[in-house]
Amino acid sequence: MNYAFLIDNRRCIGCHACSVACKAEHEVPLGVARTWVKYVEKGVFPETRRTFQVTRCNHCDDAPCVEICPTTALFRRRDGIVDFDGNRCIGCKACMQGCPYDALYIDPQTETAAKCNFCAHKVEVGLEPPCVTVCPTQAIVAGDLDDPASRLVHLVARESVQVRKPEKGTKPKVFYIDGDAASLVPSAAPPAPEYMWSQAPPTPAAFGAMAASREDSAPRRTYGVREQHRNSWGWKVSAYLWTKSLAAGCFLVPAMAALLSGARGPEPASLVAALFFLAATGLLLVWDLRQPKRFLWTLTRPQWRSWLTRGSFIIAAYGALLALQLLMALAGREAPRGLTPITMLFAGGTALYTAFLFGQAKGRDLWQSPLLAPHLVVQAMTAGSALFVPAWLLWLLPLNGLLVAGEAWGHHATEDARRAARLIQEDLRFTTGVLAVGHLLPLTLLWGTGQTWLAGALALAGLATWEHLYVQAPQQVPLA
Repeated sequence: MNYAFLIDNRRCIGCHACSVACKAEHEVPLGVARTWVKYVEKGVFPETRRTFQVTRCNHCDDAPCVEICPTTALFRRRDGIVDFDGNRCIGCKACMQGCPYDALYIDPQTETAAKCNFCAHKVEVGLEPPCVTVCPTQAIVAGDLDDPASRLVHLVARESVQVRKPEKGTKPKVFYIDGDAASLVPSAAPPAPEYMWSQAPPTPAAFGAMAASREDSAPRRTYGVREQHRNSWGWKVSAYLWTKSLAAGCFLVPAMAALLSGARGPEPASLVAALFFLAATGLLLVWDLRQPKRFLWTLTRPQWRSWLTRGSFIIAAYGALLALQLLMALAGREAPRGLTPITMLFAGGTALYTAFLFGQAKGRDLWQSPLLAPHLVVQAMTAGSALFVPAWLLWLLPLNGLLVAGEAWGHHATEDARRAARLIQEDLRFTTGVLAVGHLLPLTLLWGTGQTWLAGALALAGLATWEHLYVQAPQQVPLA
């Protein structure tokens, strides 16, 4: 069995019966939605046309939410339904970043992830989902793709159908007949200054936008829901990337300097600093969870395909190796010859694993950059040098600047990635905080005055600003 949905846009009248039935069936709280309808208008009065798009989980055959979930709270059933178990969810919100369709949300009552689950409890007893039975025009069809006698299979075979974002390779299973690109592509129809039934009076700027829209035939969204994914990873995740760079760099740089000088390992001060920032990284990760009491489940109930799980084990191993080295140093014992290189390997893994985690976040196109992995290593080296070997900043800052330029102005494969990059470019904090304060000024100080401590502090401030912009900008690009 392989269940799927089909939306016949020739029949949909935008009545919201499916949305209401879904909310009633699952007691979905206000402010979030499992199924919703978007209105898009095209043309210039009086020659206008309104299209509707029913949006929900696509129950993908290759679901990125299932792959990125660290605790198997999301899973694909044998019948093809992508279901979730709120009792296993830790509220990490990684699934919201992995889904390219904005189908998941955090339930404000349970503080766990939730989404359309095809009303599996109905399907299991031979009933159709309520959104199907309540539709007055039979615009929603549910069926088994493996059943050649099903109405859904006949429609998919006979009609020209579209899916949302096929380029993601997720193999979505919500098909649209007569789907309009203005509805299927989120960026094709930006929202209007106000929606119908709005209680807030339009501002002067809104009046100007409405007047301009009357003369513009571009598609515009006139009704929808608030983006459910917006900033699901906030400043805590930005700060976690920064502290993680410090945790890795505070060992990598002194260890490399020590090995180059013939010593077996770094001084205890670098071990203490690395452990401090690693602990801060862990605290930020736990603090960002909606179910922080379940944070150990990534280690005790792991889902091994998730890089959130793999990263947790890498960080734990790195912390254990740092603690071992520190205990040996405090006891006056020399570390074995192979211990420092092994710890360096895990320090590099601590810096690097987030590139693979962000790679699983298929909803954020900017994070799919091939530059991210080397950039994270260079960021860690830059952070460590700022505290322990400031002279290395003379070559690390130009290298980091080139990678920043590549991320911001380089080639981007998709329009969503280009939009996120433009948001970074247009932010004043990028030109001032990242480029001027974080790169040009530290280099000037190092070359002109030799104030290494100030140069290092400015470089760290620039890194923190970049991490925040890089995490937040892609989340401003709408997915639905």
